[in-house]
Amino acid sequence: MAFELKEGGFRLKDVLLVVGIPEATYHYHVKQFGRENPDTALKNIITDLFKKFHERYGYKRITRELKNLGYDINHKNVYRIMRELGLKCVKFMRKSRKYNSYKGNVGKVAKNRLSRRFSTPIPLQKLVTDITEFKCLGEKKLYLNPILDLYNGEIIAYEIKERPNIRSCHETFKRNHRDNKESCDLSHHHPFRPRLALSA
Repeated sequence: MAFELKEGGFRLKDVLLVVGIPEATYHYHVKQFGRENPDTALKNIITDLFKKFHERYGYKRITRELKNLGYDINHKNVYRIMRELGLKCVKFMRKSRKYNSYKGNVGKVAKNRLSRRFSTPIPLQKLVTDITEFKCLGEKKLYLNPILDLYNGEIIAYEIKERPNIRSCHETFKRNHRDNKESCDLSHHHPFRPRLALSA
């Protein structure tokens, strides 16, 4: 616009005042008129490479491909040119990819016998367990395996081991079942008194 006003016969001082640019900026752009853009050939090559790799390459990979072709160019210049051209790799952006660790059913899936029914009017009908890790002094760890009766929320047995494994849970259940049966037989079906099993 400033150049057109100057060509129209207006004084440069008045033109710069209206347009609002410094005189040095005006002279710089006047010198650039007619000059061939040095990035024109590079823009065409970058565009071709971007399409060649199905729009999956960002500026870093494009820079590597240009260097393979013999071009000595900085990655910042490639980034600037790609921004000017609107070339942006969006197929592998983090926001477009959602991490999913699900790999299907692994191992044997136990039948859901509780079906979210976490209460019962019958003692010892529903027993549940979970393993809790405790960090001790040094790097030693202990694992607590309590057995909870859903009848009244009472801990009827527990074990403490140095390693967690399913066999330990099964042994605790079996031992508790055997002890409960003996307790009921000796007490003639009197109310159950829990027995605690502790092993290190």
